[in-house]
Amino acid sequence: MNKLLVVLLGFTLSGCAAPGVAGSLADLSVIDRSTGARLPTYVHRGRLWIAGTPGNKYAVAVENRTGERVMTVVSVDGVNVVTGETAAPAQNGYVLDPGMHYEITGWRKSTREVAAFVFTALPESYAARTGRADNVGVIGMAVYREWNPPRPAIAPQPRPYSHADALSRAPSDNSMAESSRRDAPASAAASAGASAKSEIARSQAAERIGTGHGEREGSQVGYTQFRRADTRPNEMLTLYYDSYANLLARGIIPSPRRHVPVPVPFPGDAGFVPDPRG
Repeated sequence: MNKLLVVLLGFTLSGCAAPGVAGSLADLSVIDRSTGARLPTYVHRGRLWIAGTPGNKYAVAVENRTGERVMTVVSVDGVNVVTGETAAPAQNGYVLDPGMHYEITGWRKSTREVAAFVFTALPESYAARTGRADNVGVIGMAVYREWNPPRPAIAPQPRPYSHADALSRAPSDNSMAESSRRDAPASAAASAGASAKSEIARSQAAERIGTGHGEREGSQVGYTQFRRADTRPNEMLTLYYDSYANLLARGIIPSPRRHVPVPVPFPGDAGFVPDPRG
């Protein structure tokens, strides 16, 4: 049983804008707090990217899509946003009530305050300033279902046909499919993480952006008890980010089409040839 942070202020979903990453249990997106806009995503080689504006504060928006409580362990630049540890799924996170939306606006400093997330130059990022710059440029969320105690066993009743009993004990395809779905996220996340490191390493550190440790702001949360239904996350969501200019230069954002004017043989009618200017 883990003692985790529970969100005290949030709201139930009702026609929210399309998220950055839509999962089956939860959604993950980023909101530019300077403009109030939810940042659009760009798909490139199977990954989702957003463009951050250096100097702007932002919020990581998490949404519980289920009718039960879930726990979300959120990392920014490879750092747990609650504890400040090098991020791992088994660490502490935020517990969301059914259907709740919550905006994480910064690094958790206490149950009352956060240090604002702000897009900044990589050397000024919190991860770089704490000696962990290898994973700058990624936001992740591990989602856990809550454990529910099993229902009391019902005594078996006599059945007239033993063949029916044998059929009822046979494993269902649905149960095996559910088991494979639980095992898939961990292996997929491991392979995605390895390929992400290789791509990030190829870019120049001085050209990229990261997330800074901004000014202190009020943000009220409390503690609750939460028992995970499984030791592995039931879902993993990932967003990569960099500046708009860098994403454009790397071909992640398509280059806008430029209008090239076509010369016109008779653009005007001055009557006679005038003298040149100057």
